[in-house]
Amino acid sequence: MTKKDVFQSYDQFVFQTYARMPLVLVKGKGSVVTDIDGHKYLDFFPGWGVSNTGHCHPKVMAAVRDQVGKLIHVPNNFYHPNQGRLAREIVRHSFDGKVFFCNSGAEANEAAIKLARIYGQGKRHGIITALTSFHGRTMGALAATGQLKYQEGFAPLLSGFTHVPFNDFAAVRAAVNADTVAIMLELVQGEGGINIASQSYVQSLRQLCNEKDILLIVDEVQTGMGRTAKMFAYQHYGIEPDIMTLAKGLGGGMPIGAMLAARRFSGLLQPGMHGTTFGGSPIVTKAALGVFEAIQKDKMLPNARVMGEYLLARLALLQKECALIKEVRGLGLMVGVELHTDGKPVFDDCLAHGLIINCTQKRVLRLMPALNVTRKQIDKALLILAAALNRVVVEKTG
Repeated sequence: MTKKDVFQSYDQFVFQTYARMPLVLVKGKGSVVTDIDGHKYLDFFPGWGVSNTGHCHPKVMAAVRDQVGKLIHVPNNFYHPNQGRLAREIVRHSFDGKVFFCNSGAEANEAAIKLARIYGQGKRHGIITALTSFHGRTMGALAATGQLKYQEGFAPLLSGFTHVPFNDFAAVRAAVNADTVAIMLELVQGEGGINIASQSYVQSLRQLCNEKDILLIVDEVQTGMGRTAKMFAYQHYGIEPDIMTLAKGLGGGMPIGAMLAARRFSGLLQPGMHGTTFGGSPIVTKAALGVFEAIQKDKMLPNARVMGEYLLARLALLQKECALIKEVRGLGLMVGVELHTDGKPVFDDCLAHGLIINCTQKRVLRLMPALNVTRKQIDKALLILAAALNRVVVEKTG
């Protein structure tokens, strides 16, 4: 197919639910992707955080190749070896509990919402979430999301959600009432613009939940699997959540979601109360086992820490040179560059010169390179970004 053929097939047969870039990607390896015309791009926003281990990591590919010739799918009323192995691996790297497997982050958050409501026993069902949060686009996850722009046109939403300012413990405490059963948050808001929870905020939330018998749900869909230079972001805060949700980086490119609940809550969902057709299939769980192996054997967490510090330091220097940059913030390799102006022209210029990043909240450029990114790749990306920022400055002043 030619690029024109691809565009026409999308125009005629695919829902236009995405603002797509005129880029047809056909191949990827590590932090580099190639389009249909053979042009290469440095990918610093791989799959919206899905490809934490880089595109087509050999250990993930080997796992998929090994499994695809044996067994791709079985229903969840039978057993297969990989699902139990993966659940054990998730628990081993986090906290004691049990795992429910699904297909996406939104589904993992839906499972967490249902578990919280079951815990409330019909007497409590209120869940407090943060403004500027993003928890998914299914109806429950959408109601949990603290951004009106995603909710417009879909009323009435699922009731019971209260949204309060992020990083404002007093606002959370004031919102708690006799109906509150859970507090749900991202420790680093991705779609919200790389907003990072403070230590005191998170520790106060944990203490409040303990005092009020409220579940603490941590959405690690984007922060999980090494993105913040620890396997899970909550590990920066000296707390454990009651429920953690995962997806994106867990599958290395394969569609998988997971909810881990502390063992004392894991018996609340009984057979028939929740389920999924494809969740935890042999092939996706085998891929996820390959992700864990890649992160550990390739020492990606130490690399993410060192490269994250390097990236933030380089961006801080760039901020001193470029008046367009308002603030640089990040944790590990989850980095935001907030501008004083619209970020789309910078995004477009970077793409035109071979660098894929993201722009969210209109003014925040997101950089989330793979955990195995190199110093040389960061240097190249920042050369492209700096040039793009300079061109935008010239356009604005010229």
